[in-house]
Amino acid sequence: MATVASRTSKRKWPAIILVVLTLLLLVFVVRQLDRAPRTDDAYVYADTINVVPEVNGRIVELAVRDNQAVKQGDLLLRIDPRPYQDALTRGKASLVALDRQIELTQRSVNAQQYNAESVRAAVERARAASSQASDTLHRMEPLLSHGYVSAEDVDRARTAQRSTQAELSAAQLQAQQAAAAVSGVDALVAQRAVVMAEISIAELNLEYATVRAPFDGRVVSLKTSTGEFATALKPVFTLIDTRHWYVVANFRETELKGIRAGTPATVYLMSDPGQRFQGKVDSISYGVANDEGGLALPSGLPHIQRTLNWVHVAQRFPVKIRVDQPNLELFRVGTSAVAVLEPGRAGDGNGNGERH
Repeated sequence: MATVASRTSKRKWPAIILVVLTLLLLVFVVRQLDRAPRTDDAYVYADTINVVPEVNGRIVELAVRDNQAVKQGDLLLRIDPRPYQDALTRGKASLVALDRQIELTQRSVNAQQYNAESVRAAVERARAASSQASDTLHRMEPLLSHGYVSAEDVDRARTAQRSTQAELSAAQLQAQQAAAAVSGVDALVAQRAVVMAEISIAELNLEYATVRAPFDGRVVSLKTSTGEFATALKPVFTLIDTRHWYVVANFRETELKGIRAGTPATVYLMSDPGQRFQGKVDSISYGVANDEGGLALPSGLPHIQRTLNWVHVAQRFPVKIRVDQPNLELFRVGTSAVAVLEPGRAGDGNGNGERH
């Protein structure tokens, strides 16, 4: 009987040891996950822009093809520049003609101003002569009763006074006419400013007719060719900014404690799991779309699909990781990735692209 009990006890020990080892392994895994959160709910991301012409016109040169890599400043496409070149030529010709008109008008204005000044001087002379004739008449009239002057002398003085007064009135009228005839060039100068603005617009439109790459990138979604009529502000294709690559990883909210911008991370892509890339957390999302509970949130927030709708699961938030040295031949927008955050690791690491 003792032998049977001994054998039973010996059979239990391996099972007990296995359970203990399993628990220890589980504790180790949980601690590792706490120390280095990991997720395969991640994808490669890069900034993109829509390449749009800022002027209307027919595409006369398409210098790129779909999925081509381009450098900053490379020619992407050229809109027919002839309408904008003609507008610039017309504007410059109008400016030359207007400058000549302003020059001739200024000469005429100068002559009119000289004439007006001369007439004003004549007015002053006529005013002085009229004043002198009036004074002479006023002095002679009292002397007539005493016989010191004759009536003829007084009549001549009175006639002279009337004559000089008439000359003064005529000179004043001529001065008014001369002043009214002086027309400045202000209107022409204002018109010149309008022509200069039109020339600037024509030069800008001519520059817009040539579209160049604003940064190093890769052309995607190109679905047109030479001869197509391009409409201003309507996208022709998309340009991926290949200067900076990111991995957007969706981590559970319970794993975000201690994670902040600058936290080191290791990522690899499903297309080549053998390569590891180092990076840092660029930012952590502060909002995701929530379809439950009637919570109205902005439609632009990222939407994270929950996999278990019948139980309450932890929400996931996107963590944007900037990759330090990506393999440009391997990184594509939307590629599936795996991300491991390492909040306890200091330094940036230099093992980008290394094989493991």
